[in-house]
Amino acid sequence: MANDKFTVKNTASKTEDNELIDRALSGDQQAFDRLMKKYYNLVSNLIYRMIYNKEDVDDLTQEAFIKAFNSLDKFDRQFAFSTWLYKIASNNCIDYLRRKKLNTISIDKEFDSEDDDLRFEIPDHETKPDRGIIEDERKKLIDRAIESLPEKYKTVIILRHKEEKEYEEIALELNLPLGTVKAHIFRGRELLYKYLKDKIKHF
Repeated sequence: MANDKFTVKNTASKTEDNELIDRALSGDQQAFDRLMKKYYNLVSNLIYRMIYNKEDVDDLTQEAFIKAFNSLDKFDRQFAFSTWLYKIASNNCIDYLRRKKLNTISIDKEFDSEDDDLRFEIPDHETKPDRGIIEDERKKLIDRAIESLPEKYKTVIILRHKEEKEYEEIALELNLPLGTVKAHIFRGRELLYKYLKDKIKHF
């Protein structure tokens, strides 16, 4: 009996998700907001269990939902939306941890290994003589994208990503509710992602 109830609940949840996805694909932003509200805490908890860093959990959670929103038309309905969403969030975390490891690992640190042939292989970022030029162009492109944002989104994006302020600090500085700050940052990132999605591939 308990399994029957569980199956009915899951089926109802999947049906609700598919209805919201259809509405979101037709341009109903509120439908995706409902999906986000439904799964936000679950995704946030998953990400925290993977990275153990409270400061970056909200950012990575929002990024996962933005990626899901922009790939919604590719969602395979034979799977649960939550499963697909968790996969996106997990991949986001893996990329984050990989970046962290590359940024913090020390080549001078001694370590023990049973494998005498184990070596550090450090990627050569200087093989392209024009790398510095490319990075400058990417930075200019991102700056232009930020400048193109509506003022309320541009302000919070600059405070969060350029001045590296916490959500609470931004809310205090702008005299806005914390939820409003998070919503504005989410919308700002969404617009940035759409602006940069195609352009950034050329670099």
